[in-house]
Amino acid sequence: MKFSKHLIAAALTTMCVVNAFAQNVTITDAWARATVQGQKATGAFMKITAKDNAKLVGVSSPVAGVAEIHEMKMDKDVMKMAALPNGLDLPAGKAVELKPGSYHVMLMDLKAPLVKDTTVPLTLTLQDAKGVKSTVALKVLVGMQPPMMQSHDHSTHNHIEHNHGDHKP
Repeated sequence: MKFSKHLIAAALTTMCVVNAFAQNVTITDAWARATVQGQKATGAFMKITAKDNAKLVGVSSPVAGVAEIHEMKMDKDVMKMAALPNGLDLPAGKAVELKPGSYHVMLMDLKAPLVKDTTVPLTLTLQDAKGVKSTVALKVLVGMQPPMMQSHDHSTHNHIEHNHGDHKP
């Protein structure tokens, strides 16, 4: 029982840290598409809502050699995908959905297949309007389609760490 109380306290503390340092960002419905043996790339998806204007400027994961923020869009009659080298704007109070066929996190040079019903660590780097960067670490569910849970707040996941050492004076 003591362990559960400590786990709950740690989760609440983590939630407060995220609110204080990660531009008041809420991440919901996060998932990554499962892969098969030999597949070297996949996507991760989620909804991100920032209280204040912010930007998603980076992403990393130990399961991938390369992780990038991508956009898919129609160019005339051709669907094109490209990295967003300047990041993805997160307008204040507006949910930005990363989903198949649109904005998404691209995980490339996978080190092993992503197996359905497991989780993978994913670290998002956010930047506020003043240029202050912070990170949010998530455990993202792996599946073949979006999870059925609605508006599942990331604060209930097992966070690895929150690195807020990139603050500018």
